[in-house]
Amino acid sequence: MSQLHFEPRVVSGMRPTGRLHLGNLHGALVNWVKLQADARYRSFFFVADWHALTTGYPDPSGVRQNEFEMVVDWLAAGLDPDKCVIFAQSRVPATAELFLLLGMITPNPWLERVPTFKEQQQEMADRELNTYGFLGYPLLQTADILLYKGTHVPVGHDQLAHLELSREVVRRFNHLYGAVFPEPAPLLTEVPRVWGTDGRKMSKSYDNSILMGEPESSTRSKIMAATTDPARKRRSDPGEPSNCGIYYLHKLYSPPERLAEVEAGCRSAGIGCVDCKKLLLERLLPAQAQLEANRADVLRRPEVVDEVLAAGSQKTAELAAVTMAEVNRAMKLREPGRA
Repeated sequence: MSQLHFEPRVVSGMRPTGRLHLGNLHGALVNWVKLQADARYRSFFFVADWHALTTGYPDPSGVRQNEFEMVVDWLAAGLDPDKCVIFAQSRVPATAELFLLLGMITPNPWLERVPTFKEQQQEMADRELNTYGFLGYPLLQTADILLYKGTHVPVGHDQLAHLELSREVVRRFNHLYGAVFPEPAPLLTEVPRVWGTDGRKMSKSYDNSILMGEPESSTRSKIMAATTDPARKRRSDPGEPSNCGIYYLHKLYSPPERLAEVEAGCRSAGIGCVDCKKLLLERLLPAQAQLEANRADVLRRPEVVDEVLAAGSQKTAELAAVTMAEVNRAMKLREPGRA
């Protein structure tokens, strides 16, 4: 279906997990800040608080505080409510209505074949995930996108299967009831590799992360203690930069000439791992200090978080009402507000 009939809109969200780390910053937020400045699109970024319940339903008591901390980091990273719409998923109840209606037309096998369904069940074997909410979360993501007629979704290659499900659901809905939704297209982003301090993917669940705006003392301590290329057991041993998480942080923070110096020095054993970490800190610490200052600015008036979410949720609720009126007409259901 041609996108020409729809206003170009970017839609993306994050589960509220509290303070964000450098992997979150470079994996998503940096790109979101660029998108909000792109005049081709109107951008919508949401707190996926209902999504947090798909795995965290036994104890949802921390969701609201996690939401607060995450939005503080969004604002500190440069998301601007004057340039994009920032809102909370659960503050727009029409999300649940559309989720329900899409569930009426979506075959179960479509959900069961999403690669992450079985992968996450295996990774989280200690949790009871044989729930409808967990099976249906890709469809809830679809409702998140379609409710605002999202035409573009920023994704990495590993998320394409989720978006393709959304596109299939759009095709099925439009075939059954008429053209209501655009097929959301991927805005493929090259997600940078950000390793944690133990050599695995950076994740708070692994206790290997460096938080956005973490103070200088703890940032320095974590970097200096971080795992490097295991082949470099001695200072004189040559290494391979691609086997070292410090190298991937250099790729994010160091200028090209410094990166070339690090690559050559690692492979030739011309510099040691301690020297390499110190070179990284020359660039990383000022960036962390700026984020720390930005967070402090937001926290001087913490009520701004709720103000931003309330204003954004009001805007999206108005759009959602228009969409649901179209959906109800297309499906020949009751008009909103009528018995």
